[in-house]
Amino acid sequence: MSLLSILKKNENVDSKLLDAYLFNIANNDKLSLENLYTDTQHAVFGFAFSILKNMDDAQDVLHDTYIKIYSSAPSYKSQGKPMAWILTITRNFCLMKIRQKNKVIDVCFEDLEKSYTINENIKVEDKIVLNTCLKQLSEIEYQIITLHAISGLKHREIAKLLSIPLSTVLSKYNRALKKLKVLLIKENFYE
Repeated sequence: MSLLSILKKNENVDSKLLDAYLFNIANNDKLSLENLYTDTQHAVFGFAFSILKNMDDAQDVLHDTYIKIYSSAPSYKSQGKPMAWILTITRNFCLMKIRQKNKVIDVCFEDLEKSYTINENIKVEDKIVLNTCLKQLSEIEYQIITLHAISGLKHREIAKLLSIPLSTVLSKYNRALKKLKVLLIKENFYE
């Protein structure tokens, strides 16, 4: 699998299945919680990490997100976008963690590199190339690429989640893809 195909890959999980898990979780079905976690953990962790830039904080948010999902499942109202609901919970925990720490967030590329080790589907060579390329993106470009290409959110959902205009999301996404393509061509990684 090439780097470009990884970036374009949309790992959407079936929304109806996630809705069913959430309905079952509302009825205290722990197996559904386990299944929901298995199907969504990479997207939740990736999103948290894209905001926090810290592996430990992202893991804390991952944990807190699923506890909140378990406790809030009875009040969940399906609108066909369960992943957006889950990522909104994640975003809120990230913002709380930032406020608690009251610090400026710096990108820690060592943590960024470690974060890809959780995905067994990416080859070691692609991980190296991915790390090198993503270091060239701004924080917002990185978040948009991660949310769209890896987490599978639509641009409109990303705009709402990040509280920025849709046109900004689209332009930054396209600009980031062009940057990545230029880098890949320059380094002879583009197929």
